[in-house]
Amino acid sequence: MHDRQVLSQRLGVGVSSGSFSCEAALRCFGAKSIAVLSPYAKIGDVEVTRFFTEAGFIVVRFKGLRCPNPVSIAEVSEDEVRQHMRDLDGDDVDALVQVGTNLSAAVLVPELERVHKKPVIAINTATYWHALRALSIQDRIPGFGRLLEEF
Repeated sequence: MHDRQVLSQRLGVGVSSGSFSCEAALRCFGAKSIAVLSPYAKIGDVEVTRFFTEAGFIVVRFKGLRCPNPVSIAEVSEDEVRQHMRDLDGDDVDALVQVGTNLSAAVLVPELERVHKKPVIAINTATYWHALRALSIQDRIPGFGRLLEEF
């Protein structure tokens, strides 16, 4: 049983986290192979890769931005995110994933999904979606990609 499920049982309410949210979102789309954009230092990237691999996904490509601090993560431009997603994409990837909550790509997801013709999971969107569903709130929210619109 996942730690999330244990915590949920102990507290008596649904709980969520960024990592489990991304995993659940990827499963909704049936994704097996992924490419990941991360703002973290190398050690963080190792842990992100390990999480997704242990969850059963194949990490085909990984781009670590190595941002030195939280402010520099927030300063990554939308154009940089677009370019990194282009570099990560390929026919061998079922879904693109952005991790790092200070690297917000939520507003770019609809555009990225149109351009790449595949699911794009932004961690903030996935966490919000997962928290809503953990609380049995089934609202569909347009403008932030297929995850919030379809699942």
